Amino acid sequence: MHGFANSKMNPAGRLTAISPVDGRYASKTQCLSEIASEYGLLKHRLRVEVGWLAHLSESTDIPEAASLSPSARAFLDSIIQDFDTDEAQAIKDIETRTNHDIKAIEYYLRDKLDSHEELRDQVGFIHFACTSEDINSTAYSLMLGEIRVEVLGPSIKNIASKLKTLAHELADLPMLSRTHGQPASPTTLGKEFANVHARLQGQLDSFNAVQLLAKMNGASGNYNAHRAAYPDVDWEALTAGFAETLGLSLNRFTTQVEPHDCIAEYCDVLRRINTILIDLCRDTWAYISIGYFAQKMIENEVGSSTMPHKINPIDFENAEGNFGVANALLGHFSSKLPISRWQRDLSDSTVLRNLGVAAAHCEIGYRSLSRGLEKLEVDKRRVLEDLENNPQVLTEAIQTVMRKHRIEGAYEKLKELSRGQSLDARQIEDFIRSLELPEDEKARLLSLTPANYTGLASELAKNA
Repeated sequence: MHGFANSKMNPAGRLTAISPVDGRYASKTQCLSEIASEYGLLKHRLRVEVGWLAHLSESTDIPEAASLSPSARAFLDSIIQDFDTDEAQAIKDIETRTNHDIKAIEYYLRDKLDSHEELRDQVGFIHFACTSEDINSTAYSLMLGEIRVEVLGPSIKNIASKLKTLAHELADLPMLSRTHGQPASPTTLGKEFANVHARLQGQLDSFNAVQLLAKMNGASGNYNAHRAAYPDVDWEALTAGFAETLGLSLNRFTTQVEPHDCIAEYCDVLRRINTILIDLCRDTWAYISIGYFAQKMIENEVGSSTMPHKINPIDFENAEGNFGVANALLGHFSSKLPISRWQRDLSDSTVLRNLGVAAAHCEIGYRSLSRGLEKLEVDKRRVLEDLENNPQVLTEAIQTVMRKHRIEGAYEKLKELSRGQSLDARQIEDFIRSLELPEDEKARLLSLTPANYTGLASELAKNA
């Protein structure tokens, strides 16, 4: 955006930043700076104020808000398009006098319109019939929508794409499952990634479907001032039309504040996404620790200050930590923001200003996880070796076939043979041969190995 580059924090400023979002991780969160910073909030508020003025001018029911010429419309558009950090500072300078952030924007716009001959007469329709929260609530919805479209949505989609690729590439690689940490019926490595992909894609769809709302109904949500000025105007229809111009939906039932249920929904979906990815981070970390995955070496990277051999799974650890911080904030947002004393209190204001902080920790986590997934290298020999060392996982198949042929005590016989025992392939073969089963069934059981006893795992993974 015009002029914003000048506002980027210099290296010294990053070293003295209190939050790591603006310090250590500034390079990873710069994509959010123009959207979720104080500058970004001012610009979204300005977009609402300018848009409302233009929308009123288009209504034939409000003749005093005269229809604007193309020149006047272009001038209003330029206020948004040319908004930079110098303009943002001009608003902040006005705020030092007003001690009111929204009134500062109104005065800033008044000064802008005073310089345009046609618009000078429309100054009275700046912030017309609005309360501050009409502007704030709508601006925050615009902010969250932009964060979703421009930053978080694409980052989550990128991870989903990587998981889908891994699901397909590793669909046929058999792997020992572990339930309760113990050897269990085999799966394929690709199927395990497919599981995560399916969960993540479902929540990404839900995230994209969250309907963000605008509030434009005045001081206590009843169009009081609107009706007093223009009693014959269909204000619900007019404000709904304005919300649509912003890509939002109108909330018709509010107090002075939009109740923020849509923000709670937005935050809760993000929490579920992050929880799924924490699960992935921990499982992948564990698979790295038992040698299923190696990690690509990065030249000049140090894994330990004292142990030169180490390549630590730092990307997955960093992601897990940032998802945890993000979820703590998101959880507070979803439980606090929908609550307001009577028609409104101010406790939501400082909380809303931290929406970008939570988004930043999400983005840091998504980037770390994506980088970690790119560095994974499968050790097929180690994966298959683990299968070969656990032939007892075939006991499920054997006892199930025994049940099919009504062999009494099938489960108990396999339990006696295998529970707590260390079986080898020969013992399992001898047991199968001793069973009173049709020869074709025996042959089929004898052909089973832990590596080919994977059910529909491969097909499921390929369908991710």
